[in-house]
Amino acid sequence: MSSAPVDPPQALAIIGAGFAGIGLGIQLRRAGYRDFTIFERRDQVGGTWHDNVYPGVACDVPSHLYSYSFRPNPSWSRFYAHGAEIQQYLHDAVRDEGLGAHLRLGVDVESMHWNEADRLWEITAQNRVQRARMLVVACGRLSEPRFPEVPGVQLFQGPSFHSARWDQSFDPRGRHIAVVGSGASAVQLVPHLAETARRVSVLQRTAPYIVPRNDHAYGTAEQRMFDRLPQTMEQLRARLFWRQEEGFAARALIPEALKAARVRALGHLSNQVHDPDLLARLTPAYELGCKRVLLSDTYYPAMQDPNVTLVSAALERVEAHALVAADGTRVDADAVIYATGFQSTRQPYATRVRGVGGVLLSEQWARGMHAFASTVVPGFPNMFVVNGPHASLGHNSAVVMIETQVKYILGALEHWSRTDRRPLDVLPELAETYDLQIQDLSKDTVWIRGGCNSWYLDEKTRRLSLIWPGPAADFRRRNGIFNPYDFSRSGPDAQPASEPTVPGTRTSEGPSVAAQP
Repeated sequence: MSSAPVDPPQALAIIGAGFAGIGLGIQLRRAGYRDFTIFERRDQVGGTWHDNVYPGVACDVPSHLYSYSFRPNPSWSRFYAHGAEIQQYLHDAVRDEGLGAHLRLGVDVESMHWNEADRLWEITAQNRVQRARMLVVACGRLSEPRFPEVPGVQLFQGPSFHSARWDQSFDPRGRHIAVVGSGASAVQLVPHLAETARRVSVLQRTAPYIVPRNDHAYGTAEQRMFDRLPQTMEQLRARLFWRQEEGFAARALIPEALKAARVRALGHLSNQVHDPDLLARLTPAYELGCKRVLLSDTYYPAMQDPNVTLVSAALERVEAHALVAADGTRVDADAVIYATGFQSTRQPYATRVRGVGGVLLSEQWARGMHAFASTVVPGFPNMFVVNGPHASLGHNSAVVMIETQVKYILGALEHWSRTDRRPLDVLPELAETYDLQIQDLSKDTVWIRGGCNSWYLDEKTRRLSLIWPGPAADFRRRNGIFNPYDFSRSGPDAQPASEPTVPGTRTSEGPSVAAQP
């Protein structure tokens, strides 16, 4: 360790103040805990909703489902909330729940190190060391922008930035803007650029599946009903949840469900695009759901604007005033916006975390991210990862998954607080078998068999490491209950491990026993 000043130990340190970190902080305070700190490298809370402020940014999960179940919002203005409204929702949560005193904003954590002698974590930031008995990594999976690995990215002479690092001073009027990428951000951004820019060129490596958005505003009467009758929000949330759950059947390659989903998406395309050549180039060449399915009513019309050009090839290189695609197309542009996604499966924070024996989390995850119950990693005692390995969804709300993991962490903290406070280190054999079973569950899903190269798969090993290969309800049932017998202990009260399995039903004693899918 360095000679930096060391602060007194706290019970818990949380890294990240997005939906996960704020949600955990709220539940900690409601449970009576006050001895915790939330570190956030940005100057405001909000996570991805703080970072993504490009024109048109919005959520593609219904508002009443993309919010905390324990903090419903009767005032959502739309069925799908815009980014600024979600950001305000999180700011209001911090204020109303008294989290301000727990926040350290503008603090980029440099390292997290497990001190084996003192059995606690040491978090180094801004030349100080904060010690904590437990560490929660809630950095999210959409926090580090990814740029194309092609020559010349740094050579471009005009404005050039990632969509998640939007330049607020950028004026698109009169410009020829090249948008690299055709994923969720591009689909939201391009229609807005088409309204103001002189010309827009979209470099598309692969065409996305897009379904109708069908967004609508909530009227004053509906908002008043939600406010006066909170049970109506609960009922709506439940209906939305189960409606979203129906989308998993297509991801599981159930023929009838997959056909219906494909017909809906391709029907939306053919209804809006009539030029045969453009229709062909906007038609995906892989199975629906292999990549993220997008929602838009305005992208296809924008692609037919006379000032918008589709380049059906990946970016090959960047020059001072132009971009060159793999098919040789040259785009002479005076601004470049990279809507090219994030470092989702090789998380940069993993290079800053050291567990038992000084092992880096990135080394532990060399073959791909993995964690027992999608939350705890062997060799990293008292550490919990939220919204990390196998904790994402391709069909439902991420907030449901986050709340499940928060419940798990609260169970661990309660157990640790009322026992002898020995470090909680998950049994390696349980973690290994959990990962093997996850891979087995995923082998017959669209993410493995869908014929695409997606950000759900580890970029080196091609293992599914991000997505939970099942319904959200299954994740909630399996991974929401902390079981102390899944963790190694020493002493006379140690319990032997039984057959390690994916967490599911719980026995009265001994490790988790799997429930049937």
